[in-house]
Amino acid sequence: MVLKLAMNAKGKVALTILVVGLMASFFLLDGQEYLNLGYLQQVRGEIALYVEGNPVVSSVSYFLGYVLATALSVPGALVMSLAGGAVFGLHWGFLLVSFASTVGATLAMLVSRTVLRDWVQTQFAAQLLTVNQGFANEGGYYLFSLRMVPLFPFFMVNLVMGLTRISLWQFYWVSQIGMLAGTLVIVFAGTQLAAIESLSGILSPGLIAALSLLGLFPLLAKKSLGWLRRARTRS
Repeated sequence: MVLKLAMNAKGKVALTILVVGLMASFFLLDGQEYLNLGYLQQVRGEIALYVEGNPVVSSVSYFLGYVLATALSVPGALVMSLAGGAVFGLHWGFLLVSFASTVGATLAMLVSRTVLRDWVQTQFAAQLLTVNQGFANEGGYYLFSLRMVPLFPFFMVNLVMGLTRISLWQFYWVSQIGMLAGTLVIVFAGTQLAAIESLSGILSPGLIAALSLLGLFPLLAKKSLGWLRRARTRS
C-alpha cells in the first residue's frame, strides 16, 4: 500500500512537471501567435497545397497536434477547428476535429483528475458534495448540456469534469455526441474562411440560443418526466 501511494505520488509529480513544461514551451515559443484567425487566413493556401500532396501525413499531424493542444488546455481550439474545415474540407475536417477534440478533452480531464482532484476534494469537500451527487445521478445529462451550450468554454468543462466522479467512458461518449453540433458549425465556418472577419462572428446570438436550448432539452425532459412520475404516484 505504501509503495503504491509513493508510486502514485511520483506519477502525479511527473505528470505535473510534464504538463507545466509543455505549456511553458508553448508560450515561450510563441505558439499562440500561430493559433489566431489572421495567421490562418494568411497561410491557408500554402497549407492546403501541402495537404493535397501529403494527405495522410497531414491528417495524422493535424489530429495529433489538435489532441496535444486540447489536452494541455492551451488557447486555440476554435482556430484549429476552423483550420480543419479550411484545409481538409467539411466531411474529412469534421471527422478529424470531432474525434481529436474528444480524445484531447478526455486527456485534459484525466490531467485535471490526476493532478487536482484529490487536493480540491479535500479542501472543498462540502462545496463539491452537491456537485458530485448531482453528477452521480445525472452526470451524462449535465455534461451533454454543458457541451451543447457555447457559453461554457471548452477547456473549462474538461477541467471541471476532472474534479467530479464521472467515469472516463461516460465522459468520452457524452462529449463525442454533445460536441457534434457545435463542431459541425465551426468546421463549416472554416470552409468559408475568407469571409470570416472575427472569431466572435462565427456564433451568432441566435445560433448560441438554439444550441443552448438543444443542449438543455434532454435535462429538462428528464426533469419533466420525473415530475410527472411523482405526480402520478401521489395521485
